[in-house]
Amino acid sequence: MLCSAKELNISDDASGLMELPTDAPVGTTLAAFMEFPDQVLDIKLTPNRGDCLSVAGLARELSTLNRMRMHGPRIAAVRKRSTAKLPIILKATDGCPFYAGRVIKGLRKASTSPIWITERLRRAGLRPIHPVVDVTNYVMLELGQPLHAFDMRNLQGGIVVRWAAEGESLTLLDGRTIALSKDVLVIADHKKAKALAGVMGGEDSGVTDDTVDIFIESAFFQPQAIAGKARRYGLSSEAAHRFERGVDPALPRQALERATALLIAIAGGKPGAVTEKHAAKAFLKQRPILLRRKRLIGILGLPIPDREIAVILSRLGMKLKTIAIGWQVLPPSYRFDISREEDLIEEVGRVHGFEDIPTDALSAAVKPGEADEAHLSAHHFREILVQRGYSEAITYSFVAPALDDSLAESGKAIDLKNPISADMSRLRRSLWPGLIQTLRYNLNRQQGRVRIFEYGRRYTLQDNEIIENSCISGLAYGGIEPEQWGIPTRPVTFEDLKSDVEALFSTAHTNPDFAPASHPALHPSKSAAIYQGKQRVGWLGELHPELLKKLELPSKTVVFEVDFHAISRVRIPGFKPISRYPAVRRDIAVVVPESVSAATLMACVNESSNNLISEVRIFDIYRGPGIDSGRKSIALGLILQDSSRTLTDDAADAIMSQIIDRLHLKLGATIRD
Repeated sequence: MLCSAKELNISDDASGLMELPTDAPVGTTLAAFMEFPDQVLDIKLTPNRGDCLSVAGLARELSTLNRMRMHGPRIAAVRKRSTAKLPIILKATDGCPFYAGRVIKGLRKASTSPIWITERLRRAGLRPIHPVVDVTNYVMLELGQPLHAFDMRNLQGGIVVRWAAEGESLTLLDGRTIALSKDVLVIADHKKAKALAGVMGGEDSGVTDDTVDIFIESAFFQPQAIAGKARRYGLSSEAAHRFERGVDPALPRQALERATALLIAIAGGKPGAVTEKHAAKAFLKQRPILLRRKRLIGILGLPIPDREIAVILSRLGMKLKTIAIGWQVLPPSYRFDISREEDLIEEVGRVHGFEDIPTDALSAAVKPGEADEAHLSAHHFREILVQRGYSEAITYSFVAPALDDSLAESGKAIDLKNPISADMSRLRRSLWPGLIQTLRYNLNRQQGRVRIFEYGRRYTLQDNEIIENSCISGLAYGGIEPEQWGIPTRPVTFEDLKSDVEALFSTAHTNPDFAPASHPALHPSKSAAIYQGKQRVGWLGELHPELLKKLELPSKTVVFEVDFHAISRVRIPGFKPISRYPAVRRDIAVVVPESVSAATLMACVNESSNNLISEVRIFDIYRGPGIDSGRKSIALGLILQDSSRTLTDDAADAIMSQIIDRLHLKLGATIRD
């Protein structure tokens, strides 16, 4: 049967019959000719092992683990056959300390890559494109050194390795035009940028079917100069994947010679001399690392003989110098992940075999931690809210900016540079967005009663520093109790959540103060700021009606948020003997302005008591006939008691007179007739 490459499941090319090379042996099966009986291995590498991102790197690792000799391709310098040369100017030595390249003139236009190269590329996940591109990709997979070829027709003057100018633009091979910044390394000619160094070439730098003369680059880029640049522009390339993990600085010249030899064999051409530019001071230089024998045995828990340790490290390509306490070890240039003694110990244990390290039970004295009764854990408050009918929610710290702006009171927001999605592009300044999204999720699933809370962190930016605050937030919606026959149902109110907040504070033996205050997300007349002393530590209230419409919530929703540190600090109670003397109760009704809260009134009473008031009770609040508009009557029951004597009527009257005078002076209170 005559087939296309697509019908054979070799590629997506269905334009016609698949053509084989003219030297394909007649009578040989296609499977044998294309070496189909092959094994393709998917290998998952940890990010620190960039040295294994090549066949040579994997072979080196396997030869070490299996005590075998490694046989790599023979690489020899290619004799120059042309005087063509391109000048190189190395300006960004801190980002590119070594750059090499050579000109190859007179490539055959009609040349095609041999099937052994195209098949190996295809099986490695790369699409064959052009002999020049195929060779550079092949060498990258073989040795681990990314290369790039420029069409000489598009280069003006020479090569300049520099940092981009602010606002400079570059059109990439995929057709997109990107705006560059000053921290981006580019390969340019004497007129403009031609490639995003270590990531992707420019549109007018790539080779085409008409390309005859090329310049091949092979460079060493510092990992920190390339790291993150591809992600910034939404790119993904094999070159960036390797350069940002670290490529052997001794590899560029070898890769250039290997690519030149392959390309000449495939497409002909006359190579020129290799041009190199380097800045030795800018190289990442490996420094000797002290490996202590006692430290290695202590970490691994296994007395490995010195000779075996030396053999393992030598097989890993490291240079050793034996000293009294161990070894001075110089890692090879391709091991960017080895920088300290623990890295060497891990390598010795890995090659020796973690499975050969004996498992022993630890024997150590366990001393329980001291409990601090002055601080309560978050678990303690979780239990309180669960007992009061709440369920805990855990939501994302990333929220939509619009929702965050609607619910946050203040503080500079922190937007993410590379968000997961547009709806998760900002760090939350409040826990309310997550709780409201959870409420909407439940309402969409016909849940009519929701009581949820979350313990977590909120984030703001202050003086270019991220400030994290832990807090507990809650939300209640629907009936105060689950529907039943014994209790008439009613919607949850501001006062219900106020009781829950007071329960959180009461466990720390403190009493919060609630003061009417305005919050952009809360109802103007049904919201309060929560204070501990003079410090505001939270908010409580119903969501604003306009916000309910915007969020498509059908009825009122009550929320609270409290700074965790405010309720976690416990005021430790002290012993106080019970008085043996009888208490005296006096009741008064005072008329105060509507703006005076009951908490303010009680605080003013306690401040004027000289510790003789053991309790203050509010037993009536009245508004109506007999009370002026804008004022209210609050009836107080005062329990007076002295621990050293029985209070007489005269003494009690004096205390009451002092309290009444203070209330009138501080709050404008008058005694109700």
